Amino acid sequence: MPRKPDESDLTGTTPRRRPKPDVLAIGNRRLKPSTLMMGHGFDPALSEGSLKPPIFLTSTFVFESAAAGKRHFEGVTGKRPGGAEGLVYSRFNGPNQEIAEDRLGVWEDAEDALLFSSGMSAIATVLLTFVQPGDVIVHSAPLYAATETLIGRILGKFGVTWLDFPAGATEAEIAAVVEQARAQGRVAMIYLESPANPTNVLVDVQAVARVRDALLGEEKPPIVIDNTFLGPLWHHPLGHGADIVVYSLTKYAGGHSDLVAGGALGSLAHMNQVRMMRNTIGTILDPNSAWMLLRSLETLELRMSRAGENAERICTWLRDQPKVEKVVYLGFPETERQADIYRRHCTGAGSTFSLYLKGGEAEAFRFLDALKIAKLAVSLGGTETLASHPAAMTHLSVPDERKRALGIGDNMVRISIGVEDADDLIADFDQALAAI
Repeated sequence: MPRKPDESDLTGTTPRRRPKPDVLAIGNRRLKPSTLMMGHGFDPALSEGSLKPPIFLTSTFVFESAAAGKRHFEGVTGKRPGGAEGLVYSRFNGPNQEIAEDRLGVWEDAEDALLFSSGMSAIATVLLTFVQPGDVIVHSAPLYAATETLIGRILGKFGVTWLDFPAGATEAEIAAVVEQARAQGRVAMIYLESPANPTNVLVDVQAVARVRDALLGEEKPPIVIDNTFLGPLWHHPLGHGADIVVYSLTKYAGGHSDLVAGGALGSLAHMNQVRMMRNTIGTILDPNSAWMLLRSLETLELRMSRAGENAERICTWLRDQPKVEKVVYLGFPETERQADIYRRHCTGAGSTFSLYLKGGEAEAFRFLDALKIAKLAVSLGGTETLASHPAAMTHLSVPDERKRALGIGDNMVRISIGVEDADDLIADFDQALAAI
């Protein structure tokens, strides 16, 4: 990072100054993620004393020596394990991205983390890393529509096939699908989304891990999970058997609806493979967005906690309204199995839920069009409350028969609660329900 050289630098009598070691604990007390977000991975002394990291808008970086450049490229190209030991080129790494990656990894207690230009570029890069032509992908259902398109239509062009199980499937049901997939070809990955988008149904990650280890132990394909809806505050899948966690960081991590970014976290061994693919196809996040993400991570716990508290109050009110058929919210499990998964996996119910109105598309549209505080927009996890119609918007491309099977009905509205005053939001939903 830029700094003024001192005399010893100019004479070459001392080595270049390196960042101060991070303070991760005080005595026996391990510092919490919310504390580490304020300075982890950044030494102000290396950037002219700047309290916050500057935005490093550069395409390339100067090497200390030719030998250093060679060593960096040995890491970047995979000739030496461990990746680059310094900054090389902005398609590979950069100061803003590396600081944000360090801080993102703290939330999941992950060995390594990588940033991407969007959630879908993170998912696509991970899939391209581990899946080969002719492979089989086993996944939970439903998935985000773009993810289903990527697996079914894009990878399908290269002979990749897939089999799925319902998000709420039992261990025996998951095992039956994995057995069928194993007979069909090499199972390259088990891909999960929990809770499912937009039905809010939880996947039993621990059961998936047991099935994978029992039936695919020798191959041991990675278990990849999209943790966008609950993480990184309310769900930590790496602790339940997942190998790689992917995110749309646009959502809660970014949290202000002003950036698009993606992330992948996991073991160093897995992330090194994903990093090589990211280096090749250039899906890294830009430095300006990485800097904005750093700003957002500082308030992540505050924002998510407030939104979660709001959602609990609002869902409690909504489920008693006569024009509401049901509220699918993790805090109100519909089955004992979902309640059991929630108790084992989650530390909070989140702030995004599915609202089923009495009626169909016409009633849902009247409700959405009547909202005055909540904004009619796709996405979730922002400071503002958003509402959308999955069947006609985010999941429009999903065939009607599959939408019906997955419970994505015309009367479904997806709501992401923000940090506004909860009573104001209740008043808004009350008048919107009256418009039906």
